[in-house]
Order: sequence, then C-alpha cells, then structure tokens
Amino acid sequence: MTAINISGRLSFEHIFVADSSNGSAPAFSATVLIDKSDQAQIQKIRAEIQRVATEKWKDKAPGLLKSLYATEKLCLRDGDNKEYDGYAGMMYVTSRNKARPTVVDRRCNPVTEADGLVYSGCYVNARVELWAQDNANGKRVNAKLLGIQFVRDGDAFGAGSAPAKPTDFSDLGDGDPAPASVGGNPWD
Repeated sequence: MTAINISGRLSFEHIFVADSSNGSAPAFSATVLIDKSDQAQIQKIRAEIQRVATEKWKDKAPGLLKSLYATEKLCLRDGDNKEYDGYAGMMYVTSRNKARPTVVDRRCNPVTEADGLVYSGCYVNARVELWAQDNANGKRVNAKLLGIQFVRDGDAFGAGSAPAKPTDFSDLGDGDPAPASVGGNPWD
C-alpha cells in the first residue's frame, strides 16, 4: 500500500483521543477539507482511489467505482452534499485508524492535545493510506489516517475560537503584579 500526503482544513478531528461513533469500535479520525479549485490535489486522490480499486477488483473496478462514487462509499466526498459549516465548495477526505496517528507542528516536533495547536478549523498536511474494503460490511475505498502536521491557524469549527497563543498577550515583565484593570471591577 502507498501513503499520500493531502493538505487542507481539519474538521471533526479525533487525533489525540479515540472516538466511537454510530456504535463503531473506538478509532482516531480526521476529515480534511480540500477546496474544489485545488484540482491537482483532487485528481491525485482520485488517481490513488482508481489505483487501489483496480488492484483489488481488477476489471470490475470501473463499474464498482461508478457505484461507489454515486453512493458516497469512498473516502473522497463532495462537501456540497453536507450542511456543515465550511463544507460548501469543498471536497473532503475522511480517514480513521485504530492506532494513534503521529501529530507534529510545522517543524515536525511532536504535538500533544495539551499543546492546543491542532484543532478543527486549522490547516494541516495529512498522511493517509487508501485501501479497498471488500467484506461483510460492503465494498468501499477508505483512508487510513497515519499522521497530521499543523500548517497554520484557521477559524475554529463548532466549539468557538482557536486556543489563545502567547502572542495574544502582552509581556508584563517582572514588575508590579497589579491587575490589568485599574479603578474597580473590570466588569462594570
């Protein structure tokens, strides 16, 4: 199997703590939104879908892929079919893994949840491995989440703002520890 890198905006991230949805076994997961104007990246993903489908289903792949695209049983889907914030005009890749993915910052240093750097809404590079499923649960082409690299901040989805950064505050030095508000209750 071959892994590929994709870039976009992170959504529905469960990269530090495994999550269980719809009765499934707990897994780490992430969705990456890709602007539809980024045709080079979308075509790269479609080519990889084609490759793994052909490897698995041989000459049946074209017909199966047509059906899988129509029923959205692929890891690459059309965001215009979802009513989620930020999905309009986007394609998106869903990915999961039972094992925790590697998560790093811009300089490839490991990141933890406590760092607050990676969140739904930030921009990331993701490393995924596409694979063809053909079992009692049906036929699909899925993506296995291998890693996430933080690229830059973005507007947070759902839960409000992104975590505060040290640059959001002024350096107070070592002087008087008096409150920042002078002259009474700061909420009046």
